[in-house]
Amino acid sequence: MLGIVRVSDRRATAPWPWVLLVAALASLARPARRGDGAAERRLRSPVRAGLVFDVGGRGDKSFNDAAYAGLARARQELGVDVEYVEPADGDDRAGALRLFAARGFDRIVGVGYMFSRDIDEVARDYPDRRFACVDYAPPEHGDVPPNVVGLKFREEEGAFLVGAAAGLSSRSRAVGFVGGMDIPLIRRFEAGYRAGVGAVCAACTVSAAYAGSTPLAFKDPERGAQLATAQFATGVDVIFHASGSTGHGVFVAAQRLGRRAIGVDADQYDDMPGVVMTSMLKRVDVVVFELVREAVAGRFDRGDAGLRSFGVREAGIDWVHAGPHAAGMSADTIARVEGLRDAIARGELRVAGREAR
Repeated sequence: MLGIVRVSDRRATAPWPWVLLVAALASLARPARRGDGAAERRLRSPVRAGLVFDVGGRGDKSFNDAAYAGLARARQELGVDVEYVEPADGDDRAGALRLFAARGFDRIVGVGYMFSRDIDEVARDYPDRRFACVDYAPPEHGDVPPNVVGLKFREEEGAFLVGAAAGLSSRSRAVGFVGGMDIPLIRRFEAGYRAGVGAVCAACTVSAAYAGSTPLAFKDPERGAQLATAQFATGVDVIFHASGSTGHGVFVAAQRLGRRAIGVDADQYDDMPGVVMTSMLKRVDVVVFELVREAVAGRFDRGDAGLRSFGVREAGIDWVHAGPHAAGMSADTIARVEGLRDAIARGELRVAGREAR
């Protein structure tokens, strides 16, 4: 099943592709109801933006929810018409992208590296449309299509910061990492985390485990709880996860055993208050919003050879270090990690993005 929804509308699902396609085409001819604000929004901005979610979909309290927040902000602040799709399986990704392209959307965004080849294919078939892919993997041969921009994050910088926080906060001098799918992208998280721990606690050890080798590894909380429990049993007292909704299982295990955890992509404190001591922030919301704002301004910034990179300096990467959601860390820990953050932003400290292994 594949659902498509306007952010302002009630959620609806329809069998793919025929019923959904008919409904989508019908919506193009449907006049706006008076008083519903749709006509006014179109007068403010004729731009339409479509987003296709990664595995786990909206409600993962992580990567996808951050992308949705940027889309919703674009609608609220820029008056654009926005829609999103939650694919049920891999075959739906290309279909969802094609639907937005056929309907003439101005910006079409795929959330997740798995969209890379689908976006390349669809972009070549629709050269007048503009596409973007979060965590894009460039093709092994040939160039990035001219109507595609790949959005890359320097995740290792944020992982380094929360790794330093873990190393400074660990009483046992043993910390852990739980990744989702075992791929280079997630290994960069592990590499940055290990580097951050080592920068502040040479005596600390880091245990690491991955939930699996398929996309399902990003939505398996039970597996996350098993991996976290095993690490806690060895003396680990803080675990950082980079595993989508699998990370909820890490939080459950930490709560049950009286340990602490570190969230990823978004501020995940509310998912398990008192357990999540901080979170690495991957500001997909900021990047998605900027993409739509560029469309409103009539721009399509492709960066260097079709790739744009976002880290601490560009406000694309950060960590939770203020307010009640950071109350579980000492003032000295926060100050030390903030010093490292400032050094990264100034270019004085470079975090290597090498894969951990």
